[in-house]
Amino acid sequence: MTHKKRDHVAGLIRIGLALMVFAPSGVAQPASETQHYPPPGKLVDVGGWRLHLNCAGNKKRNAPTVVLESGAGDFSLDWSLVQPSVARFTRVCSYDRAGSGWSDLGPRPRTVKQATWELHTALMKLGVTGPYVLVGHSIGGLLIRSFAYQYPKEVAGMVLVDSAHEDSQLFINGKIQRVRETSSGKSIPPIQTTISASDRYLSQEEKQKIEEFLKIIGPPRIAHPYDKLPPEIQRMRLWATEQLKHYTADDDPYVGEEFAEFYARRQSEKYPLGNIPLIVLTRGGNPGLGADAKLDEERQGLQKDLLLLSRNSKQMIANASGHHIHIESPELVTGAIRQVVDSIQHPAHRPKSSNRLKSGRPPSSAELLGFWTERYHAF
Repeated sequence: MTHKKRDHVAGLIRIGLALMVFAPSGVAQPASETQHYPPPGKLVDVGGWRLHLNCAGNKKRNAPTVVLESGAGDFSLDWSLVQPSVARFTRVCSYDRAGSGWSDLGPRPRTVKQATWELHTALMKLGVTGPYVLVGHSIGGLLIRSFAYQYPKEVAGMVLVDSAHEDSQLFINGKIQRVRETSSGKSIPPIQTTISASDRYLSQEEKQKIEEFLKIIGPPRIAHPYDKLPPEIQRMRLWATEQLKHYTADDDPYVGEEFAEFYARRQSEKYPLGNIPLIVLTRGGNPGLGADAKLDEERQGLQKDLLLLSRNSKQMIANASGHHIHIESPELVTGAIRQVVDSIQHPAHRPKSSNRLKSGRPPSSAELLGFWTERYHAF
């Protein structure tokens, strides 16, 4: 097995632990028989492998396109309660990172910069140009910041949804520690624009490691808060998580080095996002790791620190929500996105300081079903 493959296999345990940190708890439903669902969006070739990109809504005059970036272990379907509402007032795209959902396996190792390049390339090839409002949940918050650093002229605004922070602590290798402190100082590899034949498939050793991991955490299931998604979306989610490739999508063997790089940039650069409108949306419920009072106090401090990414920022608290605010309180996420979009369309209107978000009527169950049925029949 090559050194690259060895690192990838070892990383399955690492990313598995990270996913367990953010995994919701609650009563689970067993997986159904594996089915195949056609992609609701388009499969876009980015260099020999394809990403699934699902765009809806029409871009209004002077309105930016909204791009939704998922957290670790999640994908496009998890924006099902937000995307139809955002599509009412502007164009909005969700997508699956390489290996997850309907997207093909991508070149390894998986890194933040690699994922960022792939998303930008897919948007360009599909003709979805900026300016963009980037919305990132959890680790997706770091991914959209990477996008803004790599393509600053194309990013007009941002919403961080209970985002990870470069100084965050996670449960890694049996203990809680700062991710950046796991760095060994190795060089992060350059972006790969082509894919090798071996990276197109999972090796037998990779499959074995994933299967061993699944024996530890149990088979794919629908647990809270994913049980709040429409029933058909839940079934599609089970299908996606039953695919072994799903467990490689967020395996980054350089995660320590990348967190350290983000941290170093923050120490040397004030307001790295300049003056773009930024809303930091933070959970107020279910503290997760923060069940420890000191850890929760630190988490809240790190969320406030994210406000210093831009001179034009504000924080909103989702008092009734846990980590997955876009599933538990989707109207708050929609409202935050609308505020940022409106402030870009009308520069004189800055995000309000109130903790009340004006989002409009959330879509009914019938409207959600119609939205996704239309998407599945479109391609």
